[in-house]
Amino acid sequence: MLNAVLALGALAAAFGTGLGYAAVRFRAQDDTVVERIDALLPQTQCAQCGYPGCRPYAQAIAAGEADINQCPPGGEATIHALADLLDREPRPLDPARGEPAAPAVAVIDEARCIGCTLCIQACPVDAILGAQRQMHTVIESECTGCELCVAPCPVDCIDMVPTATDIRHWQWSFPPRPVGERHGNDESSL
Repeated sequence: MLNAVLALGALAAAFGTGLGYAAVRFRAQDDTVVERIDALLPQTQCAQCGYPGCRPYAQAIAAGEADINQCPPGGEATIHALADLLDREPRPLDPARGEPAAPAVAVIDEARCIGCTLCIQACPVDAILGAQRQMHTVIESECTGCELCVAPCPVDCIDMVPTATDIRHWQWSFPPRPVGERHGNDESSL
């Protein structure tokens, strides 16, 4: 009886070690793809793609659960970058997700702000400073322009103001591809 228990224990340890090794090895490969996809996304955390942030959207793309055309803030440039990374054909932005917009930043009219903190709670990147019954302000360099703070404001004191286009917001315009041209890095596309 003791031999049987020892044999089953050794067998369980061997299988556990093998499964642990496989989980680490294959998860590392999946995480690399997720990291590369996430690096291409704009990090607005706006949830327009249908996921609570850019990282969950990247995980869904890597798992084949989401398409590469669901990110309005990223627009055409992000769709093309994801298509190149994943060796897929680029597709037009899904119109159900919204339209690409010019980069903007939230601005709070501090004279009208009542300090309710609803905008602070809604901001996914902690770009709003303030306290209960105190005026609030936006840290412009942290604001991603997601507009999630606008709707909860009960006094409508938050406006989205377009930012000046600079090198951080400039995007290359992609010419339309001729019909029948292959996508990817083959010799015919060079």
